[in-house]
Amino acid sequence: MSHFAKVENGIVVQVIVAEEDFIATGALGDPANWIQTSYNTHGGQHVTGGTQLRMNYAGVGYAYDEQRDAFIPPQPFASWLLNEDTCLWDAPVAMPTDDKQYTWDEESVSWKEVE
Repeated sequence: MSHFAKVENGIVVQVIVAEEDFIATGALGDPANWIQTSYNTHGGQHVTGGTQLRMNYAGVGYAYDEQRDAFIPPQPFASWLLNEDTCLWDAPVAMPTDDKQYTWDEESVSWKEVE
């Protein structure tokens, strides 16, 4: 079994587990709208060392970029930038790496410590 994302107008609207042969029958509509995805792929890396598939596992609301052949999650904040190597969003300022917890504050474009 494989995972497939249904893409409409460049946006993932559904993710299912199915056999590729079943998708190809057209029982769920145009097979071209169903794109295989792998839950073992994140940030362009396969978590068990295999071959990555489309940069990230698809989720509802993700974009599918045909040129990159990649699933891209929704942008979490307007100031965050797309990392071309991972197709994930990076904050414009690195989060502190101490033992404290932080949350992103879009108004100040900075990380704020969670009290």
